[in-house]
Amino acid sequence: MRRVLVVAYYFPPSGGPGVQRVLKMVRYLPQFGWEPVVLTVRDGTYPARDESLLAEVPPQVHIERTPIVEPYALYRRITGTKQPIDIAVLTDRRTAGWKQRLAEWIRATFFIPDARIGWLPSAVRAGRSLIERLGISMLYTSSPPYTCALIGRALKRRSALPWVMELRDPWTEFLTTPKRWWLPAWIDRHLEHSCLDQADRIVAAWDGIVHDAVRKYPALPREKFVVIPNGFDAADYPPVHRSRTEKFTITYTGSLYGLRNPSILIAALEQLLARGTLSLDRIRLLLVGRIGEDVASDIARSPVHVCTEIIPYRPHAESIRLLQSSDVALLVIDRSTDSAAIVPGKVFEYLGAGKAILALAPHGSAVEDLLTETGAGVVCQTVEECSAVLAQWYQRWQRNEPIVTPNLDAIARYERRSAARQLAAIFDALAR
Repeated sequence: MRRVLVVAYYFPPSGGPGVQRVLKMVRYLPQFGWEPVVLTVRDGTYPARDESLLAEVPPQVHIERTPIVEPYALYRRITGTKQPIDIAVLTDRRTAGWKQRLAEWIRATFFIPDARIGWLPSAVRAGRSLIERLGISMLYTSSPPYTCALIGRALKRRSALPWVMELRDPWTEFLTTPKRWWLPAWIDRHLEHSCLDQADRIVAAWDGIVHDAVRKYPALPREKFVVIPNGFDAADYPPVHRSRTEKFTITYTGSLYGLRNPSILIAALEQLLARGTLSLDRIRLLLVGRIGEDVASDIARSPVHVCTEIIPYRPHAESIRLLQSSDVALLVIDRSTDSAAIVPGKVFEYLGAGKAILALAPHGSAVEDLLTETGAGVVCQTVEECSAVLAQWYQRWQRNEPIVTPNLDAIARYERRSAARQLAAIFDALAR
């Protein structure tokens, strides 16, 4: 069995959505002839920790953890924030105070391409050693953070091994990109272009990533890009007895902050409560994960707070059980110029749970295309649309009827094992 070096910052015990894709690749690649060797960080500053995910890593997988210097202690000292780092950094910049703006300027000026650049020296040293000691045949990096791509580029230059660079999100000019002034912005673009140019294949998690890269760098050959969508692992979903819930339950799992705000849903629920279509004692809104202070305060000011429960981050398996015991899975797409192209990994986890998906996203978006293909839910762009859909779904729930009728064959195409098979096929082609 040939060996592939997997370079990823987010790996158990990291929690959150960023870890799932790489974890499942590591789990299923051996079934297709590739033994993963994982190079990851030691004691990373993760948005969430989930020790339970360590049990999903096959025991025979070699994991090399190397030290990192991260600036987040300084960030917390400057801003005084107590929020999780990803929420604090990405909260809507229009409401930021001078301390946060200063911290953002420091981050944008000195931490290129991201705040994990302090991992580069130790990771490259360890990667070179692993290549020599373990007979590595392939390099595979997963970003963000984009420092992982720089590690892959350095290892490819030193080893001449084939390198597959994976992007789960676009690099520059994306909603999570710091607002850089011209010199650091030029450096960031140079690093991005260099990695895209030197990678042998570029795997994108959604089509918009490919369109973004080709738009910025038209000379890149289109055949270098391969789209392998995110997915769900059927093994993560225990069989459940289907019965009507005591309350009409809408569940969101993940992070909510800044541009990712469920205000349309809150306003729609308020509208239905005022009309008497819904009653507070018959509905339940469950928000599971890292909820920003801005979102929590919006809900606290609404009458909907009476039927809302905010649950801190839970282990992945427990999060799935909460989804399975709900009626509707809520998806919230960040309100930005990129929103029509974004397809978050969370939507596939919702598909696996088999629940009706209510997506707060633009019409004509990639998420709407996916929901139409799978028959698993609808997109709402306005309060009126959302209230109409909720009223209809609530009536179906009262009659104990299916809320949606999903296309199970279409959903099955997004199983994680299928994604690992596609990635292994790329490795096979490059190895030849």
